[in-house]
Amino acid sequence: MGDKRFFFAGGGTGGHIYPAVAVAEKLGKLEPAATIHFFCSARSIDAQILKQTGFEYTVLPAEGFSVRLSKLIGFCSSFLKSYKIAGELIADSKSAVVTGLGGFVAGPVCLAAHKRKVPIALLNVDIVPGRASKIIGRWADEIFVQFEDTGRYFVRSGAKVNVVGCPLRSGFANPEPNKAIEQLGLDRGKKILLITGASSGSENINTAVCSLLEKLDAFADYWQIVHLAGVGNYEKVKGRCGNAKISYKVLGYFDDMPNLLAAADLAVGRSGAVSVAEYAAASVPSICMPYPYHRDRHQYLNAGKLAEAGAAVIVDDLPDEKKRAERLWEQLEELMKDEEKRRQMAKACEEIANLQADLRIAERLLKIGR
Repeated sequence: MGDKRFFFAGGGTGGHIYPAVAVAEKLGKLEPAATIHFFCSARSIDAQILKQTGFEYTVLPAEGFSVRLSKLIGFCSSFLKSYKIAGELIADSKSAVVTGLGGFVAGPVCLAAHKRKVPIALLNVDIVPGRASKIIGRWADEIFVQFEDTGRYFVRSGAKVNVVGCPLRSGFANPEPNKAIEQLGLDRGKKILLITGASSGSENINTAVCSLLEKLDAFADYWQIVHLAGVGNYEKVKGRCGNAKISYKVLGYFDDMPNLLAAADLAVGRSGAVSVAEYAAASVPSICMPYPYHRDRHQYLNAGKLAEAGAAVIVDDLPDEKKRAERLWEQLEELMKDEEKRRQMAKACEEIANLQADLRIAERLLKIGR
């Protein structure tokens, strides 16, 4: 099986790449002779993640779809270029399997595989699939989803739909919270409030939290804050929080989320598909602030699964900064004070966490490719 190649296509956010990396790592353990290759976007987050894995990757010029004429032309041109690049690499493999991860990178790669009759799998961890995933589903041999509700979107695809959960990095299976505490120089005697806007950060979450500094200072004796602001927002948040009485660690980005989430006593963040799976796996109570501008509101639906289980509460990301901060504070103050409530939420996380998705998908990909 030395000539077997597994291609993964997707990028633009950590939410596309991290689940695929988890599956790829498991494939490498199950079948060391196989080679693994990623197709990703030109966005910096993709290379930042993939460089640390050791996997081969190819940056494609693919761009997101737009109905505006000027951008539509760019989309079509970049799609064709990406299709050609991917097709040449796939054609060079005697035996290959392509896994699409959704988004604008996956489209041209999966079309190239479809035209060459190469087996295709689709990994869709959001509760509502995007446009690209719905199209790729028509070509796929097998579709892997996190939520049972997602299956109804692929009824007409003819592909086998497997509800497997969301693949997570191996660190979530055996986290070492003390490593994150030591690496960040945190106080072992204080509880940790983690603020995160996922891999790119969230300006709305940042401004809401920063406006609550005086109120948060009242918790300085018992709590400390780690704030993942996003690389582009780091300086702004650092400037606003520099004089906080409560211990306040601001980072642009932090890669070791398994250990950091395991160390956290409470998290405030977005509710992308990977984020909600990570909160559950780390057994960390969360205040989810879903991204409000997706037409299908899939982050609200993702967060709803945690809230239904009693593992999270939802706060609307309102356009009015003052009202947004007020709503956040209502939940934040209550949960920072109520240790028993946090304990119950952590227990609920344990009951819904799924740490076997990477293995189940890797095993299926090996069978698809035989």
